[in-house]
Amino acid sequence: MKKRIFVTREIPQVGIDILQQHYEVEIFPEKRPITKDELIKGAMDCDGLLPLLTDKVDIEVMDETGIKAIANYAVGVDNIDVKAATQRNIPVTNTPGVLTDATADLTWALLLSVSRRIVEADKYLREGNFVGWDSMLYLGGDFAGRTIGIIGLGRIGQAVARRAAGFDMNIIYHSTSSHPKLESQLGMKRVSLEELLKESDYVTIHTPYSKKTHHLIGKKEFEIMKPTAYLINTARGKVVNEEELVVALVTGKIDGAGLDVYYNEPKVNKGLIDLPNVVLLPHIGTASLYTRSKMALMAAENLHAALSGERPENIVNPELYDK
Repeated sequence: MKKRIFVTREIPQVGIDILQQHYEVEIFPEKRPITKDELIKGAMDCDGLLPLLTDKVDIEVMDETGIKAIANYAVGVDNIDVKAATQRNIPVTNTPGVLTDATADLTWALLLSVSRRIVEADKYLREGNFVGWDSMLYLGGDFAGRTIGIIGLGRIGQAVARRAAGFDMNIIYHSTSSHPKLESQLGMKRVSLEELLKESDYVTIHTPYSKKTHHLIGKKEFEIMKPTAYLINTARGKVVNEEELVVALVTGKIDGAGLDVYYNEPKVNKGLIDLPNVVLLPHIGTASLYTRSKMALMAAENLHAALSGERPENIVNPELYDK
């Protein structure tokens, strides 16, 4: 009898094909986040679980279903109680590395769109308001010679920095660790968070979410930032105090924002939706065909390795194999 896998949402077929070679695979059919009750029901007596980052996998889910391995379809695992999984000898895996370039590219798409007012200008034209060239029409920000501040210099932060060098920008960063080689290559400098906020024309967030980074950017931080600065967030919504972001945008404490993640996804603060100086995307940071397909492939291979008694390549709790 084949082992059973539950996948919490449709993913690219390449991942499903791999799983179906070895397992009975059930996929939650709805195009929406699965509820906790639906997750427990679907994964009941399954051996493996392949959730998305929207799906909370806690102690109750693990104990009720009896799952033996979890392959998260994301690089972050803040939706999974990894400590509880480790206590239950359940391997947890993720999909790092492959989504770096796609997320860095989208960061720049947001940065360019909000500072050059692309969405506003597109709407203006489509509504029939364009009557000819105007020297004052939709003036926006510049990049060459300006300063970009990168919060978190992991894979994605580094990729954003390399792209910033191509725009001839001054690059500063705030990170828990230093990167002297990259500093030398790009002429960038490590600074305190306060200095980064004071000096940056563009602040872009690439730090993981944790208790330490919860509301890392809030009222005090917005007061430090330049009134001409832009905030970009493609990391996790809860890193930013959304209510204070709305206040900062309305009162002119900062000039604009580009967001791909939100505090209460999929709900978006109405105050943000009503503002013209914000570009809002539906969490599509990794949404390139190559990236999402590669993520599906990695998740499937991780899950198969774990259920076969092998050490998965992208193991989050390696202590299970280091005993």
